[in-house]
Amino acid sequence: MPSTSYHLHLPDAFTSCVVFASPHSGRDYPWSFLRGTVLDDHTIRSSEDAFVDRLFDCVPQFGAAFLRAGAPRAYVDLNRACDELDPALIEGVSKRSHNPRIASGLGVVPRVVSNGRAIYRGKLPMSEAERRITRIWHPYHAKLADLLSQSRTQFGSSILIDCHSMPHEAVRNSKGQSPEIVIGDRFGASASSDIVDQVEAAFERTGLRVARNAPFAGAYIAQHYGRPSQNQHAIQIEIDRSVYMDERAVRPNKNFHQFRKLLRGVVAELAAIGPRDAGRMAAE
Repeated sequence: MPSTSYHLHLPDAFTSCVVFASPHSGRDYPWSFLRGTVLDDHTIRSSEDAFVDRLFDCVPQFGAAFLRAGAPRAYVDLNRACDELDPALIEGVSKRSHNPRIASGLGVVPRVVSNGRAIYRGKLPMSEAERRITRIWHPYHAKLADLLSQSRTQFGSSILIDCHSMPHEAVRNSKGQSPEIVIGDRFGASASSDIVDQVEAAFERTGLRVARNAPFAGAYIAQHYGRPSQNQHAIQIEIDRSVYMDERAVRPNKNFHQFRKLLRGVVAELAAIGPRDAGRMAAE
């Protein structure tokens, strides 16, 4: 079992209604898990949003909270509902109505990593799936919900920036003008258009190519936490991995530090969206 469900980084004082989170950058791979997979220690990381937590580690400096996963996505996927159980992987799960994420092996306990490579030789007992969900999934989402609730109480609204990375092949096109940033708001359902416009503009001012909702519009987290009518907004950010890392080697590339510096300016702009300084709640 990973040592912790999440890591929480808080500012000295909250001055922003924005909460940043990285649910797929966890890299605490338990030895028992690595022993039980058919994949090598390198391939198992192919679904990980590697180094996204480092790209956004400046967040607390701008008065906002940053929540990042401890457990890796291949172990339990925090961007899935806790009942998205895969009958092809977990013993005792009955088949339900078609769910494309589950069908592709990407349920809350994934069956595959990127490119459909199987993680296990056979099935897992239901008790193992329940253990991961209880110890990893529920604590992470309880903390995320608490942070958003606190923000709404203090500032009157909350904005979740859900930080992810995407394989370059997922956005590559023949004209060479593929987006470097994809903003997902579930086609307007998870956040107000005014807020999404501000997020998009912050990235565009850096010269990055930005797209909206294609090919990624947001999954469980954006759907579950995005409640614009209740002044709670959720926006998913996908960053092309090739911009800052060597995808095959799973290590930062020569552009990493420059890109991280560029994102610092974006984070500053995003943290400034919405009401500020309401109550200046000290971090505890």
